[in-house]
Amino acid sequence: MLRLSRPWANTGLENGDPFGPDDCLLTEASEQEAAGESSRLMRWEVDRAIDGMLRREGHHLLQHPYPRRAKAASPDREGFLVRPRRGRENEADEDARQALRRMNEVTARVQELGEALDEPTALWPRLKAAWDRAEDEADPRMAEIVRQAREMSPILKSLREQIRRVLRRHRELTPLDRVQEMDRPAMRWLSHQPGRTIAERAGAEQRILAVVRNEDFDTLENRVANAYVHLAADAGREWLREHPTAKNTTRYKQVASFVKLCKAMAEELKTLGIGLATSDIQPNYVLMENHNYAAVREAWERLLRREKALDELWAWQAETWTDFSVLAVVLAIQDIDGAELIAQSPIRFRSEAVRGLWFDQDRPIAVFWLKRHSRVVEVMARPERPGTLLTAARAHVALRISDPMDHTAFPHSVAIWTPHAMERLDVPAAVSGALNRLTALQRRQAFQERLRHGLILTPGHNDPETAVATKDGVHVHAIAFDAEGESLMLGRQAIAQFLLSDLWGAK
Repeated sequence: MLRLSRPWANTGLENGDPFGPDDCLLTEASEQEAAGESSRLMRWEVDRAIDGMLRREGHHLLQHPYPRRAKAASPDREGFLVRPRRGRENEADEDARQALRRMNEVTARVQELGEALDEPTALWPRLKAAWDRAEDEADPRMAEIVRQAREMSPILKSLREQIRRVLRRHRELTPLDRVQEMDRPAMRWLSHQPGRTIAERAGAEQRILAVVRNEDFDTLENRVANAYVHLAADAGREWLREHPTAKNTTRYKQVASFVKLCKAMAEELKTLGIGLATSDIQPNYVLMENHNYAAVREAWERLLRREKALDELWAWQAETWTDFSVLAVVLAIQDIDGAELIAQSPIRFRSEAVRGLWFDQDRPIAVFWLKRHSRVVEVMARPERPGTLLTAARAHVALRISDPMDHTAFPHSVAIWTPHAMERLDVPAAVSGALNRLTALQRRQAFQERLRHGLILTPGHNDPETAVATKDGVHVHAIAFDAEGESLMLGRQAIAQFLLSDLWGAK
């Protein structure tokens, strides 16, 4: 098994060295090797001499998740940041908080694809408009807590005025003139008291044991409401902390007002003696049938699922980054003068990510006709059969470029790498290493396969940067950028600049 720090690396990590936060957590392994928790990026077959016979053996390029703890085995990973937990963000390391913020922004850009799919015929223009808004840091991202601030505020206000209560029966010493009900234990108690009449048996204080009914607010539905307002307040504070420049926007004000409402309601429920529900409760009739309480339960469950899903998103950030990079490339091609979308893959967007993947699509995800260049461009995201050269380059995203007017010219590919690491990559070193990989592959060009040029898209960690290297007619661009604000704008411009370079020659 070959452990790789970078997808274009010629050598792996030293034996015994664990993956570190500046590594991309990639391995090459045969199907027989136990590689630990992973997702498959590419598959290919190699010929192996086994017992004197030539056999074909399957190999994989695998992506491993970031550990959910600072240290984890299979494969060994050490020194990684741990995701800040809800309600304890202030105790977390500042680097971890920033990493969570970057992850949330990347996730938001990918989730905007799901919203754009409401009108499939206008998918890419709608997604472009959403990303254009994301370039304005004063226009904060949509999130579950933003939707709940808008939808749940009137429901909580209504619930606050009509907190459900029950009358619970219990026995206590009650003045004679207030006795309304007695049960068998109360009558037995009375019969054991000295005296001949009830008044004598009531004693000097004229009290007897009787059944009384007192209001009790500590019901299951109110415990769920209490748990919800606590969780929603924590989620809202996290969102507000991530958008300090958006204080004058409607979304920010809605969330701030919602957090204030949740905190005030939490104090009131605590005063009423209401506890917190656990996440494994079984809903009662009120939680299922009462409109307000049912809405609270559903909102609470959505936040609980999001908290659980954050662990998975944190672990599989590299996969989400790849989806984000693919969308960025598609939008950049669409902006090329004269580009026409001629085919679009059906896209199935998930309600929750699976190992960082938010959507499934056929291959290619989009096909464009570039009239000015007389080229057809296919955007290949995780192709099932990437070809020998792309496999050797370990590029599981690519552009496939062909000239429909020249039947003698074979299509060629542009390798796109999407390396993701907890620590920011050295961009000049990355572009140099990828260029060496591509130039070495030029000597292995297959008869019907060409690989020309490369593009590296990597997180900028709020410090956007580009680098370009050229050798023997091959050039590689590396772009470090982020999913919001000026860094997103500069990254998209850099991708467009790369596409305007000499990529389109097919011979």
